[in-house]
Parts: sequence; structure tokens; C-alpha cells
Amino acid sequence: MRIADSISLSDQDRQILRRWSRGRSTPARLVTRANIVLRAAEGQENQQIAAELMITEQTVGRWRRRFASAGLAGIQKDAPRGGRKPAVRERMARRIIETTTQRTPQDATHWSTRTLAKFLGIDKMMVQRVWQANGLKPHRVKTFKVSNDPQFVEKLTDIVGLYLDPPDRALVLSCDEKSQIQALDRTQKSLPLKRGRCGTMTHDYKRNGATTLFAALSTLDGKVISRCDARHRHQEWLKFLKQIDAETQPELDLHLIVDNYATHKHPRVRAWLKRRPRFHLHFTPTSSSWLNLVERWFRELTDKRIRRGTFTSVAKLEAAIDSYIQTHNQNSKAFIWTAGVENILGKVRRARAVLNNVAIA
Repeated sequence: MRIADSISLSDQDRQILRRWSRGRSTPARLVTRANIVLRAAEGQENQQIAAELMITEQTVGRWRRRFASAGLAGIQKDAPRGGRKPAVRERMARRIIETTTQRTPQDATHWSTRTLAKFLGIDKMMVQRVWQANGLKPHRVKTFKVSNDPQFVEKLTDIVGLYLDPPDRALVLSCDEKSQIQALDRTQKSLPLKRGRCGTMTHDYKRNGATTLFAALSTLDGKVISRCDARHRHQEWLKFLKQIDAETQPELDLHLIVDNYATHKHPRVRAWLKRRPRFHLHFTPTSSSWLNLVERWFRELTDKRIRRGTFTSVAKLEAAIDSYIQTHNQNSKAFIWTAGVENILGKVRRARAVLNNVAIA
């Protein structure tokens, strides 16, 4: 006579199984399996468990054995099932992939499961399964830009060198402007976050003006020197440079990493810098904002303070930005650059090689 597998539970497994057995959002099949194991751990026989749960003894025995051999993982997912291979899908898979990746619909930029299924004369679920198996997502697209700066290698080497091996008795500052930060006020009150529901905000808004944030991020400790201005001409950039000059130790050289915005190269700016030899400007390659660490900090500012904020005036927006920066500077942490020059150049070479082999539509 066959003897059912004995079940012993740790406190953690018992707690998880009880949660599954009572969970309102837990799939019904997992609720049943959890109840089977809990009753088996109490010493009940398969016949008794089957009668209480109104299922067959074979079902009880199956999940009892799977838990005994594989634990919680053994009952969470269904075991692989037998059956014949999907012959039609295997025959059509190559054609689905080729059409998806090498052709476009006549009246659209990309395929959907329905349009491709109609074009090939097959079921849309077949298209979906082939796409899923091969990691194809035609509805998604990512943006990119490979720099065509003729001095890309020299500028890249210079800036990465500042990150990985900064000069002695010097301060490296990653600088940029975040322009057109809008003071947006929502047209209706938002609902707060609560259990089972995320916070809400209206899709429309009222504009109450805009400001420009000038920021210099120290690669040494992550502290930020900043100011807000209504405009971002060379006059405002000069004011910011004077602020940097005043708020840093005078005996240190200052290496500023900036982009190629014309304001940074204005004749009056160059004349001012020429009279202050401790300032050294390092320009990023064109189309390479990712090389400027302050852009990473701008993203944090946007995500944590600006995007979901409500501002009835520019003054309140600037006050919120100043408050965020003060808090940041009290607990600042440096962004650590880890990518080496050769690693970056390898990716750029591969990107160019791929682009050179793709015909422009």
C-alpha cells in the first residue's frame, strides 16, 4: 500500500502558506494547494483532505508530493505539461520574425499583433507568442544619438580622466543649466495615496511662468552650487561663474565640465575666464550630455521634487528647488563614475558599425 509523503513545515513556510490560503487576490489554484499542504502538515490523510476541499485524492496526492520534493516553489507554478508541439507556430515563426523586423505596414510605422496576423493570415495569439518568445516589442522604441564630434576621443578622454583621476589641489565641477522649469498648477485638487490606489493628479495644468536653474555638481562630495534666473544668457552664466568663484576655496584650481552651448563660449565669458587662471573649462563632445554628471543629478531633482509638484508662482517653484538643494547638500553623496574610456569607445564603435549597416528609410 502506498504511503503519503509526510509534510513538515518551518515557521516561515507555515506563515507563507497561511497567507496564500487566505489571500483574496491569490489565484484560486494556489489557495487550494496551500490548504492541501497545511492539512497534510497536520497529519490528515489524502482522503480526508479531498473530502474537506471537495477535490480528488489524485489532486491532493500530486501537490503533496510536489511540496515534499520542491517546497513552496513546487506548488507555486504548474508543472510542464505534455502535448504535441505547435507545428503551425514553428513553421510560421521565422516568417513572423522576418516580417516584424524587416518590413513595415503600408499605413503605419510598426506592426501590432492584429495587423500582422491579418497580413499573414494567422491568429493574433500566434503572433503574440512568437514575439514573446523572441523578445520582440514593436510598440516600444528608445532614443539615441551617436556623437559625430571630430574631437570625440580627445574630449572623452579628458573628461573621463577628470572623473577617474582628478588633479591634485583642484575641484572638478560638473556644470549646466536646466532651462524652462515651469511652475505648473493643477486645475483640480489631487487625491492622496491610499491602500489599493496610487495618488492622482489632473492631466491638465495652468502655467505660472518658468525659471532656469544653474547648477555646479562637485564630483568630490556631491554638493551643489546653484542659482535660479529668469533667463540663461551669457550675462546670467557670468553671474553664476562669479558665484562659483566666491563659494569655493581660492587656493584650488577649478575644472568645469560644460556642454557646447554658445553662452559658455561667449567672448565676454572668455575674457573673464582669461583674467582668472584658476578656471579651466572642459567641453563635452556634441550630443553627449550623458557625459556630464550634473545631468544625472537633474534627473533626481525632476523626479523627486518638480514633476509631481504644484506651484502657483515662480517664486514658490524656486523656493522648492532651493529647499531641495539645501537638504541635498546636508546629506550629499558623490556620483561615482566607473566607465573607462576603452569601454565607452567599444560601445560607440559597435553602435556605428550597426548604424552603417542599416539603410535609412
